[in-house]
Amino acid sequence: MLLAACCTWCLTACIDEEQFPDSPQGNLEALWRIIDEHYCFLDYKKEAIGLDWDEVHTRYASRVDEGMSRTQLFEVLCAMLSELRDGHVNIYTSFDTGREWSWSEDYPSNVSDTLLRKYLGTDYKMSNGLNYRVLDDNIGYVRYPSFANELGSGNLDDMLTFLAPCRGLIIDIRSNGGGMLTSAETFAARFTNEELLVGYIQHKTGKGHSDFSPMEKQILKPAKAVRWQKPVVVLTNRGVFSAANEFVKYMKCCPKVTIVGDRTGGGAGMPFSSQLPCGWSIRFSACPIYDRDKNSTEFGIEPDHHVGLTDADFHRGRDTIIEHARQLLGK
Repeated sequence: MLLAACCTWCLTACIDEEQFPDSPQGNLEALWRIIDEHYCFLDYKKEAIGLDWDEVHTRYASRVDEGMSRTQLFEVLCAMLSELRDGHVNIYTSFDTGREWSWSEDYPSNVSDTLLRKYLGTDYKMSNGLNYRVLDDNIGYVRYPSFANELGSGNLDDMLTFLAPCRGLIIDIRSNGGGMLTSAETFAARFTNEELLVGYIQHKTGKGHSDFSPMEKQILKPAKAVRWQKPVVVLTNRGVFSAANEFVKYMKCCPKVTIVGDRTGGGAGMPFSSQLPCGWSIRFSACPIYDRDKNSTEFGIEPDHHVGLTDADFHRGRDTIIEHARQLLGK
């Protein structure tokens, strides 16, 4: 499997509880140290956005007071982690979850549930999260909003067989926040007839910011089942993240595939977890992955055709991005 090596989902980073006591200052120091030693993008983000993790420590350590409440400490720690600009970095407590969603919140959504209902209608087919139908111009349309479920071979066989008479296929993954990387691979494997180099992966090997293993190739193998042989357009927006971002990376390498919409949200690091002295869990990116040109996709993937949803089309009941895809496939 493409991501068999990515067992980091279930690994944890350890800290010395004697060195970092369960106090506001101790928890901040523990969190900063965990990120400093295990987070995978510190050097990359220093170059890309000017992140200085030592300066971040100085600035946020001054905000901690030993008399502060749990809620106040949580707010400071979340603010410190937001400096990383990484949607894979989260704090989990019994009362809230710290998250960084600027990768999608600061951009137009470029998707409308109202318009999607119009294109899907009421008689579309549903199978394990896949919603699909044939549009009136004989183009297949698949709406897949999440990779949360494991895709079965039967699900994809039945869907692609049903859509086989269509002259082209639209796969709409706008606002798909990710899920199972194995499902992204399983789906993408239906669109190639040969093995493809789709990217690279590294593993953290030490506590230094640049301590990584050599890049290992990610190879997408064709499915041993029904495979699609006609043109495909994948629709994206800033809400495409994590496993969905990887799916776009795979599909850009497949023949007869075009990406239309907005730049994806990114989320290129494989996350794993650790724990603070107070018991709060922390999840963060610790295993970087790259595209086939060895470029990080942490901040997203550009489409082949940059198209946004316009107000004029919305008021006419038209989805600009879907219609652009239909025009491409109509040619």
